[in-house]
Amino acid sequence: RFHGEGFQEGYAEGSLAGMAEGRRYGALHGARIGSEIGCYLGFALTWHCLLQKCTDEKNSKKIRALDSLIGMVQKFPYEDPTYDKLQEDLEKIRGKFKQVCSMLNIQSDFRVGTERSSLTF
Repeated sequence: RFHGEGFQEGYAEGSLAGMAEGRRYGALHGARIGSEIGCYLGFALTWHCLLQKCTDEKNSKKIRALDSLIGMVQKFPYEDPTYDKLQEDLEKIRGKFKQVCSMLNIQSDFRVGTERSSLTF
């Protein structure tokens, strides 16, 4: 009987703690992805504006790549956390960002933060 009661109490307490910790972890992870995507969009829009003044062939290729990156970021499903290809689309955006950086001769070293979160249960 004591074993069963202890199990039920522990299970209920663990469920509540796990839900709260899961929400915190999800919010932190979502904020990191949002920050990363926002950085890519700001980068692309800024360079797009800078390159529009010059209309040679090299810059038109760069502008097309920037347009592609902007389009990918704008299609990213911010509001749907259950989107099954979220990580796949994020990797495509990261790859396009690296391609654009290579075309512009810029280092692509975006980092959100060095701290790591850990689960306690």
